[in-house]
Amino acid sequence: MSTRLLSTSARAVGKLTPQNSVLLVCDVQERFRPLIHKMETVINTTKFMTSVAKELTMPVVVTQQYTKVFGPTIPDAFDEPGDIGSVVPAFEKKLFSMMTPECSQHLSTLGKTSYLLVGIEAHVCLQQTALDLLEQGHDVHIIADGVSSQQKYDREIALRRMESSGAWLTTAQSAAFMLLGSADHEHFKAVSKLVKDHMALQNEFNE
Repeated sequence: MSTRLLSTSARAVGKLTPQNSVLLVCDVQERFRPLIHKMETVINTTKFMTSVAKELTMPVVVTQQYTKVFGPTIPDAFDEPGDIGSVVPAFEKKLFSMMTPECSQHLSTLGKTSYLLVGIEAHVCLQQTALDLLEQGHDVHIIADGVSSQQKYDREIALRRMESSGAWLTTAQSAAFMLLGSADHEHFKAVSKLVKDHMALQNEFNE
């Protein structure tokens, strides 16, 4: 079988590798913290995913919706909050989708084909981002325990809408181990510790 056919097959089933992936953090901002359904789990999961991405040298991109009104990215979403806006680019936006001209241009320079999404709100900014990326032919992976909306029903319908459009629904732990691929991975112990620490926290979506 040719390399091209193997590559096509891998994309068709939604496999992930750090070399081809980027993590998008959509509008995890202070003003939304008391408003979003199970937001503390979204924050904890975002912190876990940004930590995994850093360990695996995987790029992370942040957007902030109208920062003047909704505030900055929540520091708790990163193990090292100082990374926001420095090591991790943070793009200001008013467009609902993350795919502003500035953010799109940056993503094009990364040359990645798989996009992992966490953030809010699932039925607005996150969904429109997912649809834009799918329309461009990219693989989109929604970290289900890292996304939410103000209303539970909006979140549920958004997940169904994105999945029916071709996005892959997964969990943070599943994505982390798929990115590792093997217990022989050089970062297996470090990521396993992140998994253990994350599992010790309450996951409100299990309730």
